[in-house]
Amino acid sequence: MTRIAVVEGDGIGHEVIPVARNVLELLHPEFEFFSVDVGYHRWEETGCPCADRDIAELKTSDAILFGAITTPPMKDYQSVVLRLRKALDLYANLRPVIGNGFDIMIVRENTEGLYSGIEELSPDRATTLRVVTRKGTERIVRSAIRLAQQRRGKLTIGHKANVLKSDVLFRDICLAEAKAAGVSCNDRFIDALALDILQHPASYDVIVTTNIFGDILSDMASYLVGGLGLVPSANIGDRYALFEPVHGSAPDIAGKNIANPIATLRSAGMLLAYFLDESGSDRIEAAVQSVLAQGIRTRDLGGSAGTREFGEAVLHILRQPDTGAVSL
Repeated sequence: MTRIAVVEGDGIGHEVIPVARNVLELLHPEFEFFSVDVGYHRWEETGCPCADRDIAELKTSDAILFGAITTPPMKDYQSVVLRLRKALDLYANLRPVIGNGFDIMIVRENTEGLYSGIEELSPDRATTLRVVTRKGTERIVRSAIRLAQQRRGKLTIGHKANVLKSDVLFRDICLAEAKAAGVSCNDRFIDALALDILQHPASYDVIVTTNIFGDILSDMASYLVGGLGLVPSANIGDRYALFEPVHGSAPDIAGKNIANPIATLRSAGMLLAYFLDESGSDRIEAAVQSVLAQGIRTRDLGGSAGTREFGEAVLHILRQPDTGAVSL
């Protein structure tokens, strides 16, 4: 039996994750879903946002549907997201940005770089160690190469090797791996790349880059499709996989039934694709597009529909006779 861990997290995670869970339960009633409670609210209640037992429970799953987590800028608070990425070794962060005439997959190294977690803080100085290793670079670029081979065969390396020696290592390893695999490859400075993606998105296929650059680049690219409320992501390792919307916990709108669930629904679609249910993934996307075509939109897209109402509209379409459940 396929076991799906469901983590609502904080803020609007409590609103958008149930929408995606309902869709997955409809399409795959044979899945076993179980909840794991982690996040800032847990830290407020217990002083621990994510315990060892929570990690152990997540490791019993076949995939994780993950909501948004609040990470306050506090010295003694450990980021739940960073801990999970390292504990589950989710080294490949995949962020698709798909719009009219373009289909970009941003592949972000997910376990090192500036998010290494190696930091020092004093009254007069703060230091974060940027870590780029051969092992980390080889496995992320090989993931990107595999995706490029499955897609249009074009790989772009984003880096800042003109300034950062760690990016020289990253760039050179990526170029060597692409050459060995026979994949068409070019490299761009990350600042110039960011601008060119906005100007010429159709020129790009798969982009591979380091941790913080990938974080910024994918958030920026979401502008091309309407914002963070629309963009999904997958965090993939050799054993575990976690699927989450790109957006944050948005505490300012939490509990108001106005959050856009599309990014979370698309993340659920990526979860199904991970299990090779491309049909189910396509059904979710078709249902989302159908609801939007009917003029049903959340406030960030200029509409008046609530989170729950948008989710119910998607479920209504998926319940039609030609969209039955598919067993894996």
